[in-house]
Amino acid sequence: MNILEVRKLNIGFNMYDRAMNRKHYPAVFDLDIDVKKGEIHAVAGSSGSGKSLMAHAILGILPPNATVRAEMKFKGEDLDNKKLAKLRGDEMAFVPQSVAYLDPLMRVGDQLKIRGSGDEEIMSVIEMLGFEKKDLKKFPFQLSGGMARRILIANAMLSKASLIVADEPTPGLSLDLAAEVLNHFRTMANQGRGVLLITHDIDLVCKVADRMSVFYGGRILETLDTADFINGPEFIKHPLTKAFWRALPQNGFNDTEMSAIEAECIKMGVEMPNPEEFI
Repeated sequence: MNILEVRKLNIGFNMYDRAMNRKHYPAVFDLDIDVKKGEIHAVAGSSGSGKSLMAHAILGILPPNATVRAEMKFKGEDLDNKKLAKLRGDEMAFVPQSVAYLDPLMRVGDQLKIRGSGDEEIMSVIEMLGFEKKDLKKFPFQLSGGMARRILIANAMLSKASLIVADEPTPGLSLDLAAEVLNHFRTMANQGRGVLLITHDIDLVCKVADRMSVFYGGRILETLDTADFINGPEFIKHPLTKAFWRALPQNGFNDTEMSAIEAECIKMGVEMPNPEEFI
C-alpha cells in the first residue's frame, strides 16, 4: 500500500530579472515518486539538485512565488492544499534541514510537548538522542547546531504521523548518534509508517533504505531496490547511478568523468539531464 504517491511533479519559480521582467524558472521536472507503508524510500543526490524543493512541494510549504503542478495522493485519497494543511504536522511529519524551524521564543521541552506526548515518552526519546532533562528548559539559541537538529528529529520521533519526510537529518551528528537516529527511522518504518529520507550521503542510504531514487538536475533518473544498488553495476541501469556506486569508499572511491557518463547515456539511449536547466 502506498502512503504517498506523487506523479508528474513540476516545480518552478516566478522571479524578476534586473530589468524587472517577470520570468518563470523551472526547477523540478515530471517527477514520480511513492512511499509504501513500512518502507524507507531514500532520495539521494548531490546538494543543490532540487531534493529539498521536492520535499517542500509534497508538504505544501514552498514560498508564494513557487508554481507546483502534480497529482498527489495520500493513503489513496487525492491531495490538495486544504487537505495538506490538515495533514501536515499530524499525519505528515517533517524533519527540516534548517534549525530555524524551531520557535526561538519557546523552550525546547514545550515544543516537544506540542506533540501531545507524555513526559516519560519525551524523556525516553531525548535521552536516546544524548540530552539531559535540564536541556528541555533551554531555548533554541542556547543549543549547538547539532543539538538543535536533534530536537527537530525528536519532534518527528514523538509524532504519530504515518509519513515522515526527513530532509538531510544527520549532518552535525556524530557517527554513532546518526546511526541511532537512522535505526529509529527503521523502527518507525517497521511499525507501518513510511519514511521519505532525503540525503546526499549514498553510503548512509545503503545502511537503512529499502528503495532509493537517484536525483540529479531536478529529475529522478532511476528508482531501484537498495539491495540491487549494493550488489553492483550489473543490477543498475543508469550510468550516473553506476558512477555513484563506483565512488563509494567500499568500491574504491573511483571517480568517473562526466563526459564518460554522458557518452554512456547516449550509447544506452537514456536521459542525462542538463543541470543548467535547474535554477
